[in-house]
This record gives sequence, C-alpha cells and structure tokens, in this order.
Amino acid sequence: QVQVAESGGGLVQAGDSLTLSCVVSERTFRNDVLGWFRQDAGKEREFVAAGAWSSGRTIYGNAVQGRFTISRDNAKNTMYLQMTNLQPEDTAVYYCAAAPGAPTPWPSYYYYWGQGTRVTVSS
Repeated sequence: QVQVAESGGGLVQAGDSLTLSCVVSERTFRNDVLGWFRQDAGKEREFVAAGAWSSGRTIYGNAVQGRFTISRDNAKNTMYLQMTNLQPEDTAVYYCAAAPGAPTPWPSYYYYWGQGTRVTVSS
C-alpha cells in the first residue's frame, strides 16, 4: 500500500508564499504521478497541479497557473507545491494523491490520497 502524506499548511496573509510538501512511501510505475487538489467547505474538489516523477512533466489548473509551481526531490520521494501571491480564494484543504500514467486533472485516476493539509489565506 502506497502511503502519501502532505504537510506545510498554515495561516498566511494575502500576497504571501507558502510551500507544501508531499512525500510518498515508494515510487513505482503505479504512482509515477503526484497530483495536488484542494477543497473548501461547500465546494467541489478542484484540481491544482500534477507532476510526473519519471518525465518531469507538469500541468496546472487555470486558477493557479503562473502562481504555483511543482518541484521534486527524487532522493526524498518528495514533491513540493510552491505557492506564491496567495489570495483568500486559495483557502482550502490541500490534498496530495498518487496515480499511474501521465499527469491528469481528474481525481478518479488517483488511487492513493493523503489526509490533507489546510491553507488559510487572510485578506
């Protein structure tokens, strides 16, 4: 069973930056992709970004394009979500999830999910 765990959430002010981490217990073809999703109370889960370990390919949701960046440390099995110019609408619980294949924005393709880390952006 692949374990996925996020960390790094917190309370920040509008315009601040924050970096989330996602560590996986192992990297295989079954979890070559790590995706980030977010969900706030009363809202649907929203795709944020995804990246592939093997190819390095990344994709981003429209709401975060140009503000958020994925990076990775293969030696630590860790992928990072670097978030800049955070806004109150970025407030949500951020989830990391693992999937096989290529980066995709569709949650149903992700088999392994973390517990989430909350990001709150005050105005």
